[in-house]
Amino acid sequence: MRIYLIGYSYSGKTTMGRQLAEKLGYRYFDTDKAIELRYHTTIPLFFSRYGEKAFRIIESETLRDTADLDDVVVATGGGLACNDENIRFILEHGTAIYLEMSVDDIMNRIAHARKGRPSMKGMDMEEKRRFVTRQLEERVPFYSRAQLKIAAYNTSAEALEQLLKNSNI
Repeated sequence: MRIYLIGYSYSGKTTMGRQLAEKLGYRYFDTDKAIELRYHTTIPLFFSRYGEKAFRIIESETLRDTADLDDVVVATGGGLACNDENIRFILEHGTAIYLEMSVDDIMNRIAHARKGRPSMKGMDMEEKRRFVTRQLEERVPFYSRAQLKIAAYNTSAEALEQLLKNSNI
């Protein structure tokens, strides 16, 4: 089984992915970490050198690599599921869980984050709020195609495991 965690940045995909994989006895795969290892760089540095378009291409290629993995929890980048081709791939090759968060909850996490996202570099908090609001409006139609959805703020790996058990997927 392949489980794909999708949702906006700061929704907990990495943390929940690791914990859920451990709980299920599955392998954990983080698409951003795989890109950083493959290209020997960080995501922010890749963004600044090559731009978002180049990043989205290699991100989609990295997603395709998960088709060969079994018993895995995949933590995706926040924008990875946000095109028809990628969300269709995710839905055809596994179970997608949308970790849903409100703008206020995302902003709370941004305010307490140790490092920022490259797309928000140089923005004050009000600019970040407008940016997040706009991106969420664009992305929610893709995230909402997931087979399962959970309110991600203050959720747990146990809640995700229970959601999977109750879903009969």
